[in-house]
Amino acid sequence: MPEIVMMLRALPFALLLSTTAAATELPPELTARIDASMAEWAKANHVPGLTWGIVHRGDGLVHGGVAGIADVATGRAVARDTRFRIASMTKAFTALTLFDLVAEGKVRLDDPVSKYVPEVTNWPYPITVADLVHHRAGLVTDDPWGDRQTPLPEADFTALLQAGVPFTRAPGLVHEYSNLGYALIGRIIKNVSGQAFEAEIARRRFQPLGMAATTFNLATVPAGTLASGWRWEDGAWKREPDMAPGTFGAMGGVITTGPDYAKWIDHLLSAWPAAAPGTAEPQARVTVRRLIDGGGSPRRMMRPTMAASSPCTVAIVYGAGLRVGDDCTLGRIATHGGGYPGYGSIMLIAPDRGWGVFVLTNRTYAGPSAPAWDALIAIAEAGLAPKDVLPLSPQLAGLAAPMHAVLTSGDVTKAGLAVNFLMDRDAAHRRADIAEVLAKAGRCPKQPGVAADGALEGDFWWKCEKGMVAAHVLLAPTPTPQIQALDWRFEAKK
Repeated sequence: MPEIVMMLRALPFALLLSTTAAATELPPELTARIDASMAEWAKANHVPGLTWGIVHRGDGLVHGGVAGIADVATGRAVARDTRFRIASMTKAFTALTLFDLVAEGKVRLDDPVSKYVPEVTNWPYPITVADLVHHRAGLVTDDPWGDRQTPLPEADFTALLQAGVPFTRAPGLVHEYSNLGYALIGRIIKNVSGQAFEAEIARRRFQPLGMAATTFNLATVPAGTLASGWRWEDGAWKREPDMAPGTFGAMGGVITTGPDYAKWIDHLLSAWPAAAPGTAEPQARVTVRRLIDGGGSPRRMMRPTMAASSPCTVAIVYGAGLRVGDDCTLGRIATHGGGYPGYGSIMLIAPDRGWGVFVLTNRTYAGPSAPAWDALIAIAEAGLAPKDVLPLSPQLAGLAAPMHAVLTSGDVTKAGLAVNFLMDRDAAHRRADIAEVLAKAGRCPKQPGVAADGALEGDFWWKCEKGMVAAHVLLAPTPTPQIQALDWRFEAKK
């Protein structure tokens, strides 16, 4: 073993994965920084091997890498097709499959779980399906106990449910991360679909996305392709036992490759941006976006970074297999880790910017959050991840000419006004606001451009002699476009 350890420490990191040609490419200096960050983190945390990827919406895997050792005992290196367990990152697959059943009218989130799993009928609280999805059922946080239950047979799981389990608190109060809860969701999927949850998830998730290398069953992994699991203890790597599939696989049983998992990230990102109000879109996109519907009270966390330019407190709620928050640099984010005996992983997406990153490792509870967040923050700080441009609604588009008349005349009645508008600030003061802006800006001869913040909210901006004038407009919920709020600002030429 000591000889193996010395050999691993000498191995080079950042062996790049070949990626398909994509419309979006990252600058070489940026990918070099990302690869170096992955290598630095892996060495500092005694990680035998890892794979990582950067995904851009519509382009798939635009950059990725592998590094280190897939199997310490033999010295086999991590390769492009190496399989890793992703542990609790499985939960998003399970939740989305449940939401498919909800969309099809086969499950209701506010129904008691006992409607679909009779074995829990005599539990002391009538928990709902939504309680399980959002980890608010009052079941005790069960890491790492839940991880070791992965191979639990169906009969044993049934006996456990029938016997009942203790609650740590009443349902609906706070977030309590429950692997047992997601195992129950797996049983709901099985009972409602008539198929093993593994088969139903594979049919709805893996097969349509072409994730041919992804499975719940360790026995189907081709020989020589599994990243075996290890823990770092007493200055050496020690082998963790492999676990067969079982009832708790719904919470953490997926085994996949970097290229396969990149397809899943791209699939999630493809659900954004949402179609404009009144515009039809496939139900599947709407269902994916339900994964970020949060439940319960938010919990604060410092974003985990090694090299980001500034600290940031992120308020996190649990959606459905994804933790959702708002980051200082990235805006809305969705993320989830995977901790497991022998494995540690992370995924992070910025859905409103179309970018995602993942890291998969074969060290117990490795937690590669820092290099993942740093990678996505670096992309954003390089100006490569602007927010999605929302489609312009007819209501906002139709205001361009009236808003130009308002600016050039100073008369706010040139546009349709909601009943509150002149009550909140009268026409004389509104005219003075416009005069003050024009005194700084000079002439603004052309009609404004428009940028939407929603169908009924947006910014109108004019290129003027001395700079830019912008007006933020908020429309009222009235049948015809009526302005309820209007704010002006001026930005001088630089």
